[in-house]
Amino acid sequence: MLFVFLYMQLKISVLTIYICIALSLSAQPPAILKNYFRNPVDLPMELSANFGELRPDHWHMGLDIRTAQKENQSILAAADGYIASIGIRASSFGRFIIINHPNGLSTLYAHLNDFYPGLEKYVIDEQYRTESWAQELTFTKDQFPVSKGQFIAFSGNTGGSQGPHLHFEIFITETGERLNPLLFNFPLQDITPPALIKLAMYDRSKSVYEQVPVFFTVKNTDSGYIIPKPLVLKTGLDKVSFAIQAYDKTNSKSSQNGIYAAKLFLDDEPQVEFILDSISYEETAYINSQIDYKFRSNGGAYLQHVSRLPGDHGNVYKEIAGSGVIDLTDTLERKIKIEVRDAHDNLSELNFVIQHDDSLPGSPDAYSGIPKFIPNQVNEIKNANFEIYLPEPSLYDTVPRLYYVNNTASSFAVSAAHQVSNTSFPLNSDAYVRIKPSGISSQGTFKDKLVILRTGGRNTVRKAKWEGDWLTAKFGDFGAFQAFTDLTAPQINELGKGDTVNLSPASRIVFTPTDNFGIKSFRAELDSQWIRFTNDKGRNWIYIFDERCPFGIHHLKVTVEDLVGNTTTKEWWFKRYPYTPPKKKAVKKKSSSKKKTTSSKKVPVKKKK
Repeated sequence: MLFVFLYMQLKISVLTIYICIALSLSAQPPAILKNYFRNPVDLPMELSANFGELRPDHWHMGLDIRTAQKENQSILAAADGYIASIGIRASSFGRFIIINHPNGLSTLYAHLNDFYPGLEKYVIDEQYRTESWAQELTFTKDQFPVSKGQFIAFSGNTGGSQGPHLHFEIFITETGERLNPLLFNFPLQDITPPALIKLAMYDRSKSVYEQVPVFFTVKNTDSGYIIPKPLVLKTGLDKVSFAIQAYDKTNSKSSQNGIYAAKLFLDDEPQVEFILDSISYEETAYINSQIDYKFRSNGGAYLQHVSRLPGDHGNVYKEIAGSGVIDLTDTLERKIKIEVRDAHDNLSELNFVIQHDDSLPGSPDAYSGIPKFIPNQVNEIKNANFEIYLPEPSLYDTVPRLYYVNNTASSFAVSAAHQVSNTSFPLNSDAYVRIKPSGISSQGTFKDKLVILRTGGRNTVRKAKWEGDWLTAKFGDFGAFQAFTDLTAPQINELGKGDTVNLSPASRIVFTPTDNFGIKSFRAELDSQWIRFTNDKGRNWIYIFDERCPFGIHHLKVTVEDLVGNTTTKEWWFKRYPYTPPKKKAVKKKSSSKKKTTSSKKVPVKKKK
């Protein structure tokens, strides 16, 4: 028996090493894995989103599998293994499970409702032990083993989900690199090639952020996609690159999902391609380099560059004979072909001809004479009251170095607003911001009540840290940066009216605390004991009555803290007893038959004498 055990362990280890090497060299999993995983939903498999679909600040890292627009469908283990970890978060995955498999891969199941009973009880016990609703728990292989097809949870709509579905991922256990699940032969029929909508052309003698691309409409024909007019694209540009607007569908009724790959050919020679087959969460922000971020942030569609930007060091692009930037140093007609594929090898082609013409003008320079932030180097702004430091990997392409100060007074502001560039230019790493406040010091009364607010697009706020006479914080976007004193405590809605609130008719308690800069923590105690309020979606805190709140009179205490430590506490007494809704009074039905009258004349009323 010991020999058999050691042999099996060796076999698993060798298989794991083989898989990791194979997957690192090629996106296609070996044949041994093609039918390894089953559909994790106990329904026919239908997708609402695929791997590599374009999302704000990230590629979609798995499949969104439909659950018939309902919650609480059965979610099943995709293969043998053990539950390695679970998480409960207000946003992101919501409630999720990760299963490790003996082949060196793991699967993730997200936006769940309750876990299966044994696991659910363990998690609730842990929440009460740690007095925290949010959880990130890891397990050994002996605690929660699972077999292929075993029920593990109910589907839901928790976390960052916008509707009932299952988010499903496959990744390499050792590295965390996400793999395209559509390469694993799931039961999906797809004979529909990707659709192309538009072609965009860029002047690559300058940054893609310093221009508006030239757009061309494309048309699908029996011989592939073409640009109807003109037959030859003539341009005065010396260097050009292209981006495409495209989508994929598994069938005519499915959602418009992301494409899998695109390859650029110059005079029939392949130059560069991007393939969305494997992506790590550490590099998923490189989507902001693959798309025309400026065009999208200003309300345009997603355009995917068929070339690598100078500051893109991700693994999505594969350079074959060039970067995708085409030199037009002569007046020859150059043939361009762009192949677009889905994960099931359905193919669409766009063919056109481009030619340089010296008589045509180049593109206008909207930022002529303005200083620049340059990719692949450190960039800084320093003055008497404001500094910003951009580390070397911060930029994908050259960005206009725009900076100005707005001294307009704002309530509780302790600095001017310092505007740096704008939110249509993306950052790949956090910028380090320093502000010298006025009227307050690191030794002052309110020294720990300070925040830095970044406005523009999605506003963000950080608790400020002191470094000498400076306030500091890190931000992931350009915008306007301003320091504020926060002396305002959070607000908590009331539980109800009266000295003892009657909650007998209720099934739950809901609080929606608010604050001028943001909530840091929420704590509730029922009869002096921590009670579990859930915080799904990050706004409402909800307690559903259970055995921890038996019938009777109870005391509830709620404390909310903001980012700088301002707190608000409220207390109530409430009663809860068995409740029977009052019966509705029976409504008499009106007779449909009309009373017969013998005469239309009014009967005279006799007067009393």
